[in-house]
Amino acid sequence: MRKLFTIDLKDYNPNGKKFYRPSVRGIIFDNNGNIAMIYSRECHFYKFPGGGIEGNETHLEALVREIKEETGMTLISDSVKEFGEVLKIQNGDDSGKDIIHIQQNFYYTCRVEDEIGSQELDDGEKALDFVLKFVSIEEAIAANSAFESDDAFKKQIAERERRVLELLKSAQV
Repeated sequence: MRKLFTIDLKDYNPNGKKFYRPSVRGIIFDNNGNIAMIYSRECHFYKFPGGGIEGNETHLEALVREIKEETGMTLISDSVKEFGEVLKIQNGDDSGKDIIHIQQNFYYTCRVEDEIGSQELDDGEKALDFVLKFVSIEEAIAANSAFESDDAFKKQIAERERRVLELLKSAQV
């Protein structure tokens, strides 16, 4: 998969232990050209539906599960196409700088069935008050550009997704 960009905070000990966390993200457009995004009503930023790959899941299996959990939508498996990868590297240790958290974010364009069911959010997602919204790319970019926080994790999500949205806008996917 082609590399879109890397976010490296360089806030870690380069000799620290590496922790890898691969994840998948779905890029889903509706018939009006709006994009399906997960909006945090708590923080006021958008993210692509998706999340971490569990155990021995394939990318497709994780994408199907994550889209179902976060949006209530059912992925059409044969519609999935690679868009690109974003690599994020940062300190992953709250007690120091001895763990390097390396997150590979694999983005896929895909289609979903028309019916939308209910979300199945975990506690962290519920705390962020995640909801599915179909918005213009410009609206999502504007919200994520305006997002400010002292929380580096949340800032990196908003920044990563803003940059991917800008690439989508310029690619006219």
